[in-house]
Amino acid sequence: MQNYCQASVGNCLLFKSSSTQFEQPTPSSDPAAVSAIMGFANWRTVHRPQIDARPFRCKDINHLFTKHQQALTIGGGVESFLDTNRLNWDDRAELHSTDTTGSYQIENVLAGGSNLYELETSELGNIVGKDIIHLQCHIGLDTISLKNLGARSVTGLDFSPTAIAAARDFASKAGTDVRFVEAPLFEAVEALGRTFDVAYVTWGSVNWLDDVGRWARVVADLLRPGGRLYMAEGHPLMFQCDRKAAALALKHDWRTPIAQPLAWNEELTYTGDDRRLKHPRYYEWIHPISDVVNALISAGLTLDFLNEHDTVSWQHFSFAVRAGKNMYGLPKNSPRIPMAYSIGATKRSAGMIPYLAAPKAM
Repeated sequence: MQNYCQASVGNCLLFKSSSTQFEQPTPSSDPAAVSAIMGFANWRTVHRPQIDARPFRCKDINHLFTKHQQALTIGGGVESFLDTNRLNWDDRAELHSTDTTGSYQIENVLAGGSNLYELETSELGNIVGKDIIHLQCHIGLDTISLKNLGARSVTGLDFSPTAIAAARDFASKAGTDVRFVEAPLFEAVEALGRTFDVAYVTWGSVNWLDDVGRWARVVADLLRPGGRLYMAEGHPLMFQCDRKAAALALKHDWRTPIAQPLAWNEELTYTGDDRRLKHPRYYEWIHPISDVVNALISAGLTLDFLNEHDTVSWQHFSFAVRAGKNMYGLPKNSPRIPMAYSIGATKRSAGMIPYLAAPKAM
């Protein structure tokens, strides 16, 4: 980021440090300023952006102390990372809902079938008679598939109005009773107003979110005691590699600071559709598996399994090859790395527990 913001509260000036710690602010006699600084310090303890030692500026520091932490922005409020991602996903939803590549198996799902991958169906467990929440459901075809597989009720949530409109249209065409709710992930608890037996989170979820701690708390709050999370996601080691290179090569750090996401400009979506995205800009964050697991444990879940896989559900690298049904892996002449991981976890009846050590969220 080229532009940094300076925020003054009372007589205090806050700085970002290259060691990821804020320097001690000058004391203030203003009680309101002291309260604001302490609130910022608590927020800072969780998030710790790793940024060079330069003044931290913000046009309005008050936005850091709202009930729901708002997305950090580039250039002191010019562009919101998550808002930019929503525009990108609006475009993707428009293309994916009229997909001609076969990637989403639209006709199969509308006819009562499923487009879930074998990996998911083998690990998900019995969902017959269960109430399921599908977070970041996109255009809803996986959501409808879960209903087709025997779930008692399925609700899909996504932040893209275009995606939710498409999902509702698909549910109507399929003649199935599936609920779709438009809301940001971090507002899911308030938007849904109920709890579930299973939270389903797959393929392109936490890498689109800046804060896995908040994500884990949302998951926990949406589950009933004894409720289960199933998650399948691209592996952070795969995301660290240069996806534009002709062979495996590490490029990115293993953990992405909240305020410095990976920025991409890609005009084509991942299905192979040759139609162009109107908003090609988007942002992602790499989260180590340890951060994801510790966030879930802290939020009140017990880990049932953690599996790593050498295939993933999209062609992440140009040199990746088909591996089994609708999955991609690395060619035989390439070193093998994990390309995906999956987690099963159960909500404890005792609820949240504190971290035994300080969380590593940036």
